[in-house]
Amino acid sequence: MRIATWNVNSITARLPRLLAWLESSGTDVLCLQEAKVAAEQFPTEQLRELGYEAAVHATGRWNGVAVVSRVGLEDVVKGLPGDPGYEGVEEPRAVSATCGPVRVWSVYVPNGREVEHAHYAYKLQWFEALKAAVAGDAGGGRPFAVLGDYNVAPTDEDVYDVAAFEGHTHVTPAERAALASLRGTGLQDVVPRPLKYDRPYTYWDYRQLGFPKNRGMRIDLVYGNEPFAKAVSDAYVDREERKGKGASDHAPVVVDLDV
Repeated sequence: MRIATWNVNSITARLPRLLAWLESSGTDVLCLQEAKVAAEQFPTEQLRELGYEAAVHATGRWNGVAVVSRVGLEDVVKGLPGDPGYEGVEEPRAVSATCGPVRVWSVYVPNGREVEHAHYAYKLQWFEALKAAVAGDAGGGRPFAVLGDYNVAPTDEDVYDVAAFEGHTHVTPAERAALASLRGTGLQDVVPRPLKYDRPYTYWDYRQLGFPKNRGMRIDLVYGNEPFAKAVSDAYVDREERKGKGASDHAPVVVDLDV
């Protein structure tokens, strides 16, 4: 079984690439982030023509998540219980579903913007809500994973130059503590192979030749419970999909499971 996560940075802009990638990659389940469309605008029909169902949680602003599956789609839950919301609005940042023998969550963690910004406090609160929801859903002995854009680099080695991020979000102790707390619910970090270079970065800024110079970050993560982690036969970053015209600034992270 092949499961992947990909922040497509607008499914409308990336649709031809997405459809082609699903066909060529043989992916069974895709956790997708930053759809940037309303649910009724999601390309459900185009995906159905390829044999995929979709569970979508989106409102048409800057967020939007989905689980796309060709191996079944059951027990769909949209949003987080206890979601703190931002400025009084609950944002579409999480959706979960059971796909065959595996239960997955697709998450798009708030960016945080700046350390002193209200969005940063919201980010940490959102992590707490995610932890509570995951703790109640990860048991039962089935393979379970939370995949998505976490907007946090777990360690200094997960950014091209930690000095360049000093004083900024994505690397602060509080954000990394939130990740560690989430792992404390019984999840493991499934670290992918990089395919090129020595670090499996998943995001490269469009600006200042970030991708050609490999100035990347590993912020798209796969956190799985023990049954999930034990079933992993391979994991890699599909760096090729970050190349060329019209690419997202994130690359897909692909995980193969023996289930």
